[in-house]
Amino acid sequence: MDYGDPEFYISKQFGWVEFNKRVLEEAQDDKTPLLERLKFLSITASNLDEFVMVRVARLKDEINSGYKETDKAGLTPKEIFAELSNRIHDLVAAQYQCWNDIVPKLEEKGIHFAQYEQLDDSQQRYLDDYFNDTIQPVLTPRAIDQSRPFPVILNKSLNLAVRLKSNEQEDLLPNKEGQNLFSVVRVPAVLPRIVEVPAPDGQKVFIFLEKVIEEYLDQVFSGYEIEAVNNFRITRNADVDLDEDARNLLVEMERYVKRREKGFPVRLEIEDDMDENIKKFLVDALDLSSDDVYEIDGPIDLSPFFDFRDLEGYQDLRFEPHYPEPAIDFHNQDDIFAAIRKRDRLLHVPYESFDPIVDFVKEAAHDPNVLAIKQTLYRVSGDSPIIDALAKAAENGKQVTVLVELKARFDEKNNIEWAKKLEAAGCHVVYGLVGLKVHSKLLLVVRQESDGIRRYAHLSTGNYNDKTAKTYTDVSMFSCREPLAADVSSLFNLLTGYSKPPRWRKLSVAPLDLRETFINWIRNEVEQVKSGKEGHIIAKMNALVDKKIIKELYKAASEGVKIDLIVRGMSCLRPGIEGVSENIRVISIVGQLLEHSRVYYFANGGQAQVFLSSADWRPRNLDRRVEALFPVENEKLKKRIIKILRITLKDTVKAREQQPDGSYERVNVDGEEEINSQEKFRELAKQRLEESQDEMIKKFEPKLPNFH
Repeated sequence: MDYGDPEFYISKQFGWVEFNKRVLEEAQDDKTPLLERLKFLSITASNLDEFVMVRVARLKDEINSGYKETDKAGLTPKEIFAELSNRIHDLVAAQYQCWNDIVPKLEEKGIHFAQYEQLDDSQQRYLDDYFNDTIQPVLTPRAIDQSRPFPVILNKSLNLAVRLKSNEQEDLLPNKEGQNLFSVVRVPAVLPRIVEVPAPDGQKVFIFLEKVIEEYLDQVFSGYEIEAVNNFRITRNADVDLDEDARNLLVEMERYVKRREKGFPVRLEIEDDMDENIKKFLVDALDLSSDDVYEIDGPIDLSPFFDFRDLEGYQDLRFEPHYPEPAIDFHNQDDIFAAIRKRDRLLHVPYESFDPIVDFVKEAAHDPNVLAIKQTLYRVSGDSPIIDALAKAAENGKQVTVLVELKARFDEKNNIEWAKKLEAAGCHVVYGLVGLKVHSKLLLVVRQESDGIRRYAHLSTGNYNDKTAKTYTDVSMFSCREPLAADVSSLFNLLTGYSKPPRWRKLSVAPLDLRETFINWIRNEVEQVKSGKEGHIIAKMNALVDKKIIKELYKAASEGVKIDLIVRGMSCLRPGIEGVSENIRVISIVGQLLEHSRVYYFANGGQAQVFLSSADWRPRNLDRRVEALFPVENEKLKKRIIKILRITLKDTVKAREQQPDGSYERVNVDGEEEINSQEKFRELAKQRLEESQDEMIKKFEPKLPNFH
């Protein structure tokens, strides 16, 4: 059997579109509260922006360079792009069909998106003042002619294209008879995109900023007649080259972020009723084809609606608020170091609070016995308490080493600022490694104790980001077991200095041996089946793309190993192929929370092995990033993680099952109990806490004497 047959694989770009369609389904679902539907719609827009800027741009670059190698599914870049363009156009049409379905339902609830002419006199007077006082001072119209060529339009900026003719005999713009005059006005990104105007009690009225500007353009182009005006938006290539050999990587990253704003155009979004002269002018000026043009039936760029869900006074249009429970493994533990010394501790966010991680760093910063703190940072929040704690630790004389991954895509600017702040506080900052992204999530505290030096480690599947920890599901572990802590210490030495890779005792590390570790455990399940024992793999991840891993899964499945895969995003594997993948089931959970944890379970003939990791099964994670896989060996914690996997596999509400053709269908619930795994985990977190409190009460109940 040739398990590498292209017929057995799905192009990853198509797998990504299927994922974004699943997110869109949440926006299309009438059971989803209205403002949450808008949020999911904005997520699909943001996802698509990033996909176009990176993946589609890379395809176009390959086509233009004449690259004709096929992917794992046997398709050339040109073939992928042709099909991908059709799928993205269909996706965008579905997005705006959803938008136009939501708007009238919002109006029924008193939330209106108005056109200027629909506003009453007082509302229009309000906009008169708002335009004159706030908008006009920051507008900069740019004429386009022989002396002023088509301007560089910044990536993802929203603009107005204006076609004019002159009413004056003499002016600065050359005006030959019959010639179109064009100008571009950028919609200011420094102002709110969605403008609220005064409205009667019980009503909310909004108008889009670009529509306000459009209404007052005659004041901007005095002396000219505006013949047509339309909105447009350009998406540019963000996959620009980074010179990692630069002498100063921090300075090069700052230049890189600026270069990305001016990459070659990849997509042009226009209004569906755009003036034909303006459309032709833009397409010609940007050198785009019809495949690159998207005609939009609604407001261009839906991403600003992510925060709109927080509109005050409409709780009935949002999900019921949920708050994390105190972490059960740290409940009633006053000393975090003492708690970790007793046994390994587990944290499951956002069902449990992220606080123990922040507290761990804060206590280390102030503890006189702590000598050193080492941490990797990939994505952190805008006002991160962890950054503040690390800076305070350095000020308190601790030796603080922080590896800030400057190459974290679309977080580069944020990470540059954090790197500067940490350096200013006295931390030793490492900017990453040449040719590799450091994606592992590691934290090490070195502490002087009565019996000598002890190392405390925290290892996670997710980022040290207190904001995303409220909506991303991740699992992490605290431990001071010496073999594991020593491995973490050695990995930091490898990252920050010239150190030879050690012989790992507990960790597996990409790009050194992680792929080999995964393959060995998959093959071990085959051996278990051959010896008459159970063979079962459960793997939870964000994406399944790696061909070598998929081939091993096909081989294992064909030998009788049962394989359950929980893949949030794109999957290039085809389940259900006779004789190849009949034993493989792939599901995706898309719900209120974003599934982010990476968990790997191998039955191992009844001696189950459970691992957590920062790595997905993708070539970039296994070959081009520094990732860590770590074992969960405490039996209590192991059972808890296995329970998490089994509940997820039983989801009948938010689970979609992958079909052999790559599409997804909701899990059949006929006769089955409805289980929403994310809601179930919330209930379990609350239940565990209540049980723990009951146990504490029982411990302190007085024992009364028996007088009988």
